[in-house]
Amino acid sequence: MSDNSSKGRALSEAELQELVAATDSGARSPAGAVGTFLAVLAVVWSVFQVVLASPLANVLLPGDVINNSRQIHLAFAIFLAFCAYPALKSSPRHYIPIQDWIMAVAGAFIALYGYFFYQKIVDSGGLADDMDKWFALAGLILLFEAARRALGPAMAIIATIFLLYVFFGSSEWVPDVIRWKGASLKKAMSHMWITSEGVFGIALGVSTKFVFLFVLFGALLDKAGAGNYFIKMAFGALGHLRGGPAKAAVVGSAATGLISGSSIANVVTTGTFTIPLMKRVGFSSEQAGAVEVASSVNGQIMPPVMGAAAFLMVEYVGISYVEVITHAFLPAIISYMALVYIVHLEAVKRNMPTLGNRVVSMGKTIGGMALFFAGFAALCYGVQYPVKWIVGMVPAGAGWLLAALVFVAYVVLLRLAAQVPDLEPDDPNAEHVELPVVAEIYKAGLYYLLPIIVLVYFLMIEQKSPGLSAFWATMLLFAILLTQRPLKAMFRGQSDTANAFRDGVADLIQGLIDGARNMIGIGLATATAGVIVGTVTLTGVGQVMADLVEFLSGGNLILMLIMVGLLSLVLGMGLPTTANYIVVSSLMAGVVVELGAQSGLIVPLIAVHLFVFYFGIMADVTPPVGLASFAAAAVSGGDAIRTGFIGFFYSLRTVALPFVFIFNTDLLLIDVGWAKGILIFVVATIAILVFTAGTMGWFITRSRIYESVALVLIAFVLFRPDYVMNRIQPPFQSIAPAAFEQALGEAAEGSDMRLVVSGPDFDTGEVKETTLVVPIGPGGAAERLEATGLLLLPEGDVVKMDEPSFSSPFAETLQSFDFYADDPVTLKSVQAAASQLPKELVFIPALALLALIAFLQNARAPREEEGVVA
Repeated sequence: MSDNSSKGRALSEAELQELVAATDSGARSPAGAVGTFLAVLAVVWSVFQVVLASPLANVLLPGDVINNSRQIHLAFAIFLAFCAYPALKSSPRHYIPIQDWIMAVAGAFIALYGYFFYQKIVDSGGLADDMDKWFALAGLILLFEAARRALGPAMAIIATIFLLYVFFGSSEWVPDVIRWKGASLKKAMSHMWITSEGVFGIALGVSTKFVFLFVLFGALLDKAGAGNYFIKMAFGALGHLRGGPAKAAVVGSAATGLISGSSIANVVTTGTFTIPLMKRVGFSSEQAGAVEVASSVNGQIMPPVMGAAAFLMVEYVGISYVEVITHAFLPAIISYMALVYIVHLEAVKRNMPTLGNRVVSMGKTIGGMALFFAGFAALCYGVQYPVKWIVGMVPAGAGWLLAALVFVAYVVLLRLAAQVPDLEPDDPNAEHVELPVVAEIYKAGLYYLLPIIVLVYFLMIEQKSPGLSAFWATMLLFAILLTQRPLKAMFRGQSDTANAFRDGVADLIQGLIDGARNMIGIGLATATAGVIVGTVTLTGVGQVMADLVEFLSGGNLILMLIMVGLLSLVLGMGLPTTANYIVVSSLMAGVVVELGAQSGLIVPLIAVHLFVFYFGIMADVTPPVGLASFAAAAVSGGDAIRTGFIGFFYSLRTVALPFVFIFNTDLLLIDVGWAKGILIFVVATIAILVFTAGTMGWFITRSRIYESVALVLIAFVLFRPDYVMNRIQPPFQSIAPAAFEQALGEAAEGSDMRLVVSGPDFDTGEVKETTLVVPIGPGGAAERLEATGLLLLPEGDVVKMDEPSFSSPFAETLQSFDFYADDPVTLKSVQAAASQLPKELVFIPALALLALIAFLQNARAPREEEGVVA
């Protein structure tokens, strides 16, 4: 791959599709009966997953199939992996060798071992016997080989290292700090393969229940033609602006990020059209590739799908799906706004020409796009009211009536689409580029929005499970794929409806095949990551990692976060985003929360998980292994390493944002009302654009160094107003520990107090500290103290603590303290909320300084640079 890009040769369309297949769905595509068999198997897998997610699953599927759905899911993935992915570069591409058939069958059988021998395993209490352990070991070896083929060697190597640690953790070769007693083969295999702690754990369960449906939804939506429609609309809206192809690439990639969870597929799908056009208006090959990489990779942070991480966060963090995507929404949106602004500044700096001869105002364009998205959001939200009215009128048949109304809406929108020609992909290398006119093409794909509305409605309004929501949206896509061609033919007065219907059936089958093949890697990644998670739970290495990270960082939270970010980047260089997120969050999420509490910073768990996820995504960009950068260089003909470095520079805000929302959780809209949420959105948008201007060295005109520094500082103040206000007015006042109960009674209801608890660690005996946040509820001092569950033993000025009851709010947090050691656990300090001016007042001087810089730059900017936004 790098050979092609280093020579400056852009790959052909066929070579690019082979590149995507090799990385995402398997490079081997045998013909004849074997190819048909694999296609049928992929369709069967997709249909099985759809039935499993349906409301009728309990009727259509036997109970033991539902109970063992994870095993069946993995069996399909392993079998197809050995069939679709060659073992080596020299392995045959057009037929499957006998050894691959043997491994495919053996892998699928052992994956189904828990299904075939379910009763035997239940009778033995989930513990492996001598036969089980050898089957389990063979299963792990085959799983690692399938993962090596589908995901590259890194995933298999890391999982193998963790597995070796399980067996040889007591060896003198293992450093003292992470040494443990080791486990027998029987115990390890029982944990990893027989129980739901390892391979068949939460991650594979999420892949089975939710992720498959969303990947299939994306594949079907793309097969219906939505990907091309979104790209055309983006180019129609933005293509004629300065740097328009790059701006369209950003918006188009954000839209196709909904369809594709793969950075590489996203780069190739949109990049084959956008990169040549970007080069045409003045971007270098590397810059064009870098813009596409930054756009495509960031598609994974966009709700509602976010790769597969959103569904994993539901399980790992223990909050609802709606809460996850609410917290992830603002950083994703402002990140994309910043990327559009980066592209704009590049175009202005280079005085790039525009494409076409239409004069378009960027202000009107942005206003029009904002109006469209606001209208779409209002439609998704407002549809609940007529639905409630219909349910109230005919409660028994409401489901059928609503389905009929959706189909009527689809037919009406399809009739509109039939009035304009079908959208064909454009040739970006044509001598004259005619960019589409939105007013002429928007009708052609309005009906593609219906499945998305159905998905968002069930997720956000009805708050159904992600799997059920995706099921209903997928059912609508089934109907669209089967009927869009014959209905269009009918509306256009054409007579070949039978052929059109046949083409629709072919599209549906191909969409089912694509969805299944795209899931092979994700299924194997989640299963293999389960070995790493299983190692953490079996050995307790997570606690050791906390001690190790604390030692290396010296207890400094910023340094620790940098280390976690670097770990995500390094692991992510060889792992898919989903697997990287599972591994790093399993190892480090609890560590960050614990060490944050010891530093006096209460970090919500969701913030840490998003932090890990953002850095895992960055690994697709970062040289020397950033796979998306290689894919973009293959399209552009540029240098892959240079493309990666420029892409990393363009993605700086993706690096900065996680640090910001760890310390300012308002950005994640945690405990924020509507009014404050709107203010945070406006200020955060200004802050990210100012940060972008500061790092790009251009605001209204070329910035001087001190102006760039000032812009970055202004962005920091807008993102972290509390940092400044806390130094003007401390947010807490100290209270003597002996006066805690009295202060508890005097505190205002709804506020909170912070307690620092000090005492010996249960494992090491060394004195450590942690911070507790005590919310102030109703009642007097005694009632409030009882509600905390803390058992205080005052002795003069010293307040000792007894072990809290098992059910108390802080039992889990304090369980790492040794309450029975010689040194007591004590209440070291108490802080009560102090009166403080609103931190938002800090915005005023920051915005005033921004206005001053704008005034100074405007005064010296050449006249022709005024209003270059068009």
